Amino acid sequence: MITHIVLFKLAEPTTENMAATQAKLLSMKSEIPLLRHIEAGVDVIRSERSYDVALITQFDSLADLQSYQIHPYHAGEVVPFMKSVCSSIAAVDYES
Repeated sequence: MITHIVLFKLAEPTTENMAATQAKLLSMKSEIPLLRHIEAGVDVIRSERSYDVALITQFDSLADLQSYQIHPYHAGEVVPFMKSVCSSIAAVDYES
């Protein structure tokens, strides 16, 4: 199993923008069958070092993660949206 975690810092971290970002991320659940698990959450601590939204996804294999990266919904809908609302994005992928 491969776990893919992405942290997003929004350019304008309003409650509305964080909710819209979380909803956009969770919309992948019904669009991308390769996803074995998906969750997205909004930071509740709001510290100086915090990111605003986190995405956790899991895939059966590294090949499935790579297919997800180029999936038309992810690459054509989600990635452009995230780039338009974020000032910083960090990711980590590991075997779980």
